[in-house]
Amino acid sequence: MTEPIASVGSASGIAGDREKKLREAAHQLEAVFLNQLLAVMRQTVPQSGLLENSSADWLFNSMLDEQLSTLAARRSSRGLGEALYRQLSRRLQDSAGGLP
Repeated sequence: MTEPIASVGSASGIAGDREKKLREAAHQLEAVFLNQLLAVMRQTVPQSGLLENSSADWLFNSMLDEQLSTLAARRSSRGLGEALYRQLSRRLQDSAGGLP
């Protein structure tokens, strides 16, 4: 999931890679949050049919929720992921002087 940062290359290239990885991690965290939100919201909907309680239906719904949350987190420019990125990127820029 995480890759080591290469020690070869310019400092700006490494900083750009670190910012890209930070943004990706922030959006992944947003996707996890949205996935949990969708799962909890789905539990509030009353079950009406016989097949709605099956494991196949549960699996389909959980996969659908995962895809929807991943897409929503990627496309959101004003969501939790971007807010986290902006907040954490300040620290990344402050520590730029100590790059390996």
